[in-house]
Amino acid sequence: MVKRNKKEIILGIDPGFGKTGFGVIENSSGEWKLVACGCIETEINDPFVERLVELHLELLKVIKKYKPTRVSVEDLFFARNVTTAIKVGQARGVILLTVAQLKIPVEEYTPLQVKQAITGYGRAEKGQIQRMIQMQFRLKKKITPDDAADAVAVALTCAASLNLKRRLKNNVVK
Repeated sequence: MVKRNKKEIILGIDPGFGKTGFGVIENSSGEWKLVACGCIETEINDPFVERLVELHLELLKVIKKYKPTRVSVEDLFFARNVTTAIKVGQARGVILLTVAQLKIPVEEYTPLQVKQAITGYGRAEKGQIQRMIQMQFRLKKKITPDDAADAVAVALTCAASLNLKRRLKNNVVK
């Protein structure tokens, strides 16, 4: 007996406090389709705490609109600016808390894991990732801005990981 999959919707998120990318992909018949992507942007002149509240409220709107069955968030990897890393980490905390409060399963992936999953090479450049996404979804143009493209890549990484986990669970690795 062949089991029919219910519709899966993955919301990929590239965290930030000024600009948070999101990408929504859906699988209802064995093929992932790009549903939407964009950015949640906060007002640069607002106090930081207000920007975090705005991120939370706007993320709730995205979740309400697209109703993801799973959320995939990029993990942090910063080596240069500690202040920026801390603020992005706080924004990431708001994202994780928002999703956890809604009881949506969350997956987390490092930039290295995303690059590996999308291009097969962990040190791939942004342009290579964007070309692979463009090919995957047969898009005429690359996704812009970069934050939205990164979020789609995070969602696709989650999709690939789920597919592998299911195959391993069923002892069928093709």
